[in-house]
Amino acid sequence: MSTILVENVHIAPVVGPEIPSGHIHIEGDRIAALGAGPAPAVPDAVRIDGTGCLATPGLVNTHHHLYQWASQGLAQNATLFEWLVELYEIWAAMDAEVVRGAAGAGLGYLALSGCTTSSDHHYVFPKGRGDLFAAEIEAARELGIRFHPARGSMDRGKSQGGLPPDVVVEELDEILAATAEAVDTYHDPSFSSKLRVAVAPCSPFSVSADLMIEAAALARSKGVRLHTHLAETLDEEEHCLAQVGLRPVDYMERLGWLGPDVWFAHAVHLSDTDIDTFAQTGTGSAHCPSSNGRLGAGIARVSEMLRRGAVVGLGVDGSASAELTSLSGEMRQALLFQRARYGPTALTARQALEIATLGGARNLGRQEEIGSLEAGKLADIALWRTGGAFASAVTDPVCALVFGSRQPPLARLLVGGETVVEDDELRTVAQDALGRAGGEAHRRLLRLAGERGSVARREVGR
Repeated sequence: MSTILVENVHIAPVVGPEIPSGHIHIEGDRIAALGAGPAPAVPDAVRIDGTGCLATPGLVNTHHHLYQWASQGLAQNATLFEWLVELYEIWAAMDAEVVRGAAGAGLGYLALSGCTTSSDHHYVFPKGRGDLFAAEIEAARELGIRFHPARGSMDRGKSQGGLPPDVVVEELDEILAATAEAVDTYHDPSFSSKLRVAVAPCSPFSVSADLMIEAAALARSKGVRLHTHLAETLDEEEHCLAQVGLRPVDYMERLGWLGPDVWFAHAVHLSDTDIDTFAQTGTGSAHCPSSNGRLGAGIARVSEMLRRGAVVGLGVDGSASAELTSLSGEMRQALLFQRARYGPTALTARQALEIATLGGARNLGRQEEIGSLEAGKLADIALWRTGGAFASAVTDPVCALVFGSRQPPLARLLVGGETVVEDDELRTVAQDALGRAGGEAHRRLLRLAGERGSVARREVGR
């Protein structure tokens, strides 16, 4: 087992008091100890000088659509439903090669913004296009971050009153069989796991009630978590009322989709009763401020959710609705959106850091393993250079991390004690090649879509 000592570092553990100058002792993939003052003398230890750095838990991304890296910049001025209607036709052309390139670039970009654990919600499975789920899992393995892919699905196409075209939906039995296979093949429930699978029908306007009910039963029989989109826009609420006579959260309750094993993406349009229901049932949510702003969906009531005891994590959402959005940057967006709506005390820098770390860990059911810096937890740690030449004028390093519009340099990103990023550069994969592969995935997707007769509108300059 390797030993690492991070020294002379400001530690923001998220739980417990901050340590202005201290050390973190790592043994193997776990934190052995942390405390104030110099590190102990440990023979053969690797020492990392944290002078001028802030140590935080690695950030946790709890909502993404990695394949969308290949469709950035399209439908720039659309609402959610308009955006989906246009892009479903493009996504129908994707294949495993597109997904592999997009996922690699998207995950690499996340790691460069301090992310050590990411979920992904993949719900578009056009037939005959290769193993899309396996493609993104392989990308995460090469990079070395923890990955929580959620096997998504849609079974309500336009012919059945849903939003997506029929070409991108699957049959119920087919979905359940493929989802069970994904869990059985890939899910690792161990403490140090880098790969866990969730069950994730897409949304109330693209899946049937039968699929929601059967998916929940499947997930609970296998001991995995449940995820879907919910209450993202007022259009969705109107759709639910028209289709089933219930608001989104009430509909989820009828389907058995509330509880501590469930987290929803967005949860923008919640009533006071909805928020209390989330808090009482332990149901989580992934706040995606940039995507919600880009699509004009609204501002989630995050500060009120936290005040009432609901679980809130952070997510960047798909890159097609939040182009080049960093997870570290979403902390700032979350803080500013809440303050713009509710005033300057609505969300603090440290609360923003907490939802990006421990809140995300709770969404994924991993709060005992990640999300805070504590002895016995996994050594998933971000070291930010908050004491650099310009940033040195901000004496509170957490403020420098969260308030600044430019991310502080990432000195080191450790996942289970292994270096994934050093001095703002990926170390586990070739960074430039990864970025180029993402660009090629974009070009390939548009080429394949063109061959199907689908044309993407960029709306540049409008």
